[in-house]
Amino acid sequence: MKKLILGLCALTLLVVACQDDTNDSFNNENLSKIEVDMSDFFVYTDTNESSKSASENERKCHSMKVLNKKLNQNPGLEQKMYNIEKHTRKAIALKAENAKGKPGNGGGNDPVPYVGSVNIPVVVNILEDPAHPVTQSHIDSQIAILNADFNNNNPNTSGVPAEFAGLVANSDITYTLVSVVRKASTKATWGTNDAMKDSSQGGIDATDSSTHLNIWVCEIGGGILGYAQFPGGSAATDGVVIGSDFFGENTAGGVYGHGRTATHEVGHWLNLRHIWGDGRCRQDDFVADTPSSDGPNYQCPTYPTVNCKSNDMTMNYMDYVYDDCMYMFTTGQDDRMRALFTVGGAKETFVN
Repeated sequence: MKKLILGLCALTLLVVACQDDTNDSFNNENLSKIEVDMSDFFVYTDTNESSKSASENERKCHSMKVLNKKLNQNPGLEQKMYNIEKHTRKAIALKAENAKGKPGNGGGNDPVPYVGSVNIPVVVNILEDPAHPVTQSHIDSQIAILNADFNNNNPNTSGVPAEFAGLVANSDITYTLVSVVRKASTKATWGTNDAMKDSSQGGIDATDSSTHLNIWVCEIGGGILGYAQFPGGSAATDGVVIGSDFFGENTAGGVYGHGRTATHEVGHWLNLRHIWGDGRCRQDDFVADTPSSDGPNYQCPTYPTVNCKSNDMTMNYMDYVYDDCMYMFTTGQDDRMRALFTVGGAKETFVN
């Protein structure tokens, strides 16, 4: 029995050591040797998304419009985002090098940009409006939905077409509720200027955004379901904002009342672009395994929906379809998100 216990301990240490070695392969020295093409990188986007929209009641995510505004306000933000993108591409390229088994690059291992489970502590900041209550049930269901979606446990994923079935990712990212902050609000709408994140404007200040995902829940107005801050922005405003009726399982949200607005916005927070690249066929979302498209999809499209000479991945969480009709991230999107947690990554502090 003693030998068995010692053997198990040795095996455990070996597994941990191998995992650490894999993550260590993504150090700054190895990354510096990787060359990547940045010629297609862009930050400013076309935010006119109305071409396919049949109704003013369609999904509205203002993350890209907010980003455009922040880029205008902060001249240094574009360079920060460029650096984050370059680091992300290098981490993903190093994975490809390791997969080829090139000498000195992992000996044939095929690691993702960060190996191991990622746990993200969540603080929910609620600007309470009696007409749009946010209950503990809404909060608990939203955390459960995030965990289901980022761990490939959305029951609707069984409907993924065969064309995309091999691309479905289990990101192994979990979300743990650590705090709920409530504050009474008399504002009918908060807009998208981040006032809800500032106590001096009646909002709630962020809890340490280097180690916590802050979610602000309030009435945004303008039919906006939510918006997020991309990596590279100010620590004081880092996080996502979700409209009160669209947070968690919430009958008031209708077809957008099943918690996927948070999944979509957290995707942005983890550096995912919209599935269509916020442009036309030649503008990309920087993910190799997502098809090109010329704009968002709405409602619950039938398969196949063809744009740019390929079938749209309408069921991706980063499209604009109804909550029940989005149910997958791709392995490429997974690599992109997890690259943030590598050595020198924008969210390295969440794992170190």
